Amino acid sequence: MATDISKQPAKASGTYRIGGDVTVNRLGYGAMQITGPGVWGDPKDPAEALRVLRRAVELGVTFIDTADSYGPFVSELLIREALHPYADDLVIATKAGLTRSGPGDWRPVGRPEYLRQQCELSLRHLGLDSIPLYQLHRIDPQVPLADQLGELALLREEGKIRHIGLSEVSVEQIEQARAITEIVSVQNLYNLANRSAEDVLEYCERNDLAFIPWFPIATGELARPGGPLDAISAGQGATPAQLALAWLLRRSPVMLPIPGTSSVAHLEENVGAADVRLTDDEFDALSKAR
Repeated sequence: MATDISKQPAKASGTYRIGGDVTVNRLGYGAMQITGPGVWGDPKDPAEALRVLRRAVELGVTFIDTADSYGPFVSELLIREALHPYADDLVIATKAGLTRSGPGDWRPVGRPEYLRQQCELSLRHLGLDSIPLYQLHRIDPQVPLADQLGELALLREEGKIRHIGLSEVSVEQIEQARAITEIVSVQNLYNLANRSAEDVLEYCERNDLAFIPWFPIATGELARPGGPLDAISAGQGATPAQLALAWLLRRSPVMLPIPGTSSVAHLEENVGAADVRLTDDEFDALSKAR
């Protein structure tokens, strides 16, 4: 039986094969905001957090991105509570390499024994036998990169993870990493208002690496009254956030936006972006806007 895309709008975003063998719908969900303030502790409304996760899957989201440091572990535990046993097509990516000592505090730690410990904990907390995409959350400048990625490569050989990704890296760092082991994805800050990682995106396009933009719906001054987003929003009948996501989806076939929210209503708005089709003129106008 065919799937009704009107009931699962995320499917309209198209698909991408991470690492050539893990297929996801391109518009995913980032599970950072379902934790407490400062990405610390439990959410104010745990029941709503569970509803958001379940609704995301109902809307056709098949790619959920989280990290051991979100909470810490709160996000991973909520994902398991909401969605385990997982649907066959649901891909959960997580990350390790940032430690937490309190709200808003993030510190890189890339010691091999720490990364292994965190992987084992994520497997347990998520209820997985193998993590489809395991990302080094930050490169630790105090630890040789070969040691950090070497441990992840060992975890992959042991079947505990399937693919390795990077986060917040330069083109030079990606090339250094790929000389050590296979890398399939990069997660950097990127959105319509902040395209400082344009060179990284272009590198990912050339090498067929998934590019996962975090903070994907920042619009900044572009959404001001009379601004480019405001003008297109009226004609499209879409919100500025939806237009920002639609622009990302059209910008590159390797783009996997992961907008996050703690609200079902906001989630539904975000996923609705998959149905927005920018005209060539609208896309060009947003591409030129800065």
